[in-house]
Amino acid sequence: MNMQQNIEAKLRAGLEPEYLEVVNESHMHNVPPGSESHFKVTIVSPRFEGERLVGRHRMVNALLAEELAGRIHALALHTYTPAEWAERQQTPQSPPCLGGGKAG
Repeated sequence: MNMQQNIEAKLRAGLEPEYLEVVNESHMHNVPPGSESHFKVTIVSPRFEGERLVGRHRMVNALLAEELAGRIHALALHTYTPAEWAERQQTPQSPPCLGGGKAG
């Protein structure tokens, strides 16, 4: 199982999301080809009801603590309740990397 699949499995088991998208954005950064170090997660879960943004992020971070302590360098989180997602229906675009050799 690769890192993306591992993240997806842990988030599905822990938060039972209505929608989940995990995108490996490592290629957008100054890392070796095939890296699995930068991810964007969009997750919609009823478990986020009544939770402030920091609480939602803590829930995700707790589920991915082992990965965050190891190979994951960056994790962009977009966490929504079902009602919030119904209004939005799209994930924000990631900004271009400005660090390392990718800076333009």
